[in-house]
Amino acid sequence: MFKLKENGTNPKTEIIAGITTFLTMVYIVIVNPVILADAGVPFDQVFLATIISAVIGTLWMALFANYPIAIAPGMGLNAYFTYSVVGGNDDITYQTAFAAVFIAGIIFILLSLTPFRKKLIEAIPENLKHGITAGIGLFIAFIGLRLTGIVAAHPTNLVTLGDLHDPGVLLALFGLAVTLVLMVLNVNGALFIGMVLTGVLAFFTGQLSFNEGFLSFPSLSEGFIVFNPITALGEVIQHGLYAVVFSFLLVTIFDTTGTMIGVAQQAGLMKGNTLPRAKEALLADSVATTVGAMFGTSPTSAYIESSSGVAAGGRTGLTTLTVSVLFIIAAFFGPLVSAVSGLSAITAPALIIVGSLMMGSISAIKWNQIDEAFPAFLIILSMPLTSSIATGIALGFISYPLLKVVKGEGKKVHPLLYIFAVLFLYQLAFLPH
Repeated sequence: MFKLKENGTNPKTEIIAGITTFLTMVYIVIVNPVILADAGVPFDQVFLATIISAVIGTLWMALFANYPIAIAPGMGLNAYFTYSVVGGNDDITYQTAFAAVFIAGIIFILLSLTPFRKKLIEAIPENLKHGITAGIGLFIAFIGLRLTGIVAAHPTNLVTLGDLHDPGVLLALFGLAVTLVLMVLNVNGALFIGMVLTGVLAFFTGQLSFNEGFLSFPSLSEGFIVFNPITALGEVIQHGLYAVVFSFLLVTIFDTTGTMIGVAQQAGLMKGNTLPRAKEALLADSVATTVGAMFGTSPTSAYIESSSGVAAGGRTGLTTLTVSVLFIIAAFFGPLVSAVSGLSAITAPALIIVGSLMMGSISAIKWNQIDEAFPAFLIILSMPLTSSIATGIALGFISYPLLKVVKGEGKKVHPLLYIFAVLFLYQLAFLPH
């Protein structure tokens, strides 16, 4: 089924690779509920929804695409959901925001079945793609610093250094330091192990307690949050969430496609410049996003942490099948995760470090060409300062074609980009954002 011999691997190697991938990405079942809790979503709902979406997407990848690439709710998109979509609009509830994710997932499914997805990816300039990734990285790193208290609000300059004598801040700095040391030493699962070590210290210093035990049967307190596509579309239209849907869709497509290609290249699974079974692979993410929204989690994405499993020898879907099984087991540790996620000093260092990794794409921007660099700079700068990924994307997509036209290179801009620019300009001028 997984063609192990054809891919030069064996069951033992694949299972070890699956365990390795799981350990590097299991932090999401802790961090995701922490972030979405700020949007008002109940912990048990997000916790199980995170696992359901991860299992469905990763299992699809295993059985239909036969790739060692795991799927789970994406970092950055969860922050955008909470702090921009819900937090930035008084009349937007998390139920309405999930309706927007649901519609974005359905559109993603349709695009994954058509050539338009490829055209959309080709239409967006590389510098804007790199700017989006770096901007999201800076955004979630800032959130991590704020949640831990390492930076705090300031009446004049907006932000300042927090109280470094506060026990929570000291615990966060310990977690950040120990995790970075593990990463520098190339320890697999460094983010997760860093959380464990920080949790142990928190327990012995009295900052962490387990009053509800460690194990429980998983449950969804609110059942389905969104189910009817017509009702969900009505919510999107009523609240004018077109830019939100587009932002979810755009970031998910670029992030997933880029990650899949990167991991596939590392594993030697690319055929020239093409990714075999690309349709099945993209459907894994789009289906997981749609189902995840139904239960209560932000959009999913292919995880770059899958590269750790590939480095351990993973080459087929047996690796991701192993990841899926481990996520199912994790569903029974809700009380443990709930206790840990209640202390941001344990979880927030992961946001800061993942943000720094995403900032790496900034090096690929053509900084010596102002017409290419400034739109990317606008994206990177405005995402954390406006607390909105959509606003950052909008400013970049508006300024890029404008500068190209002024330079006399308007014909080099894809027609789709002009359409996006007009839509974003209309959204910023006349619609809520």
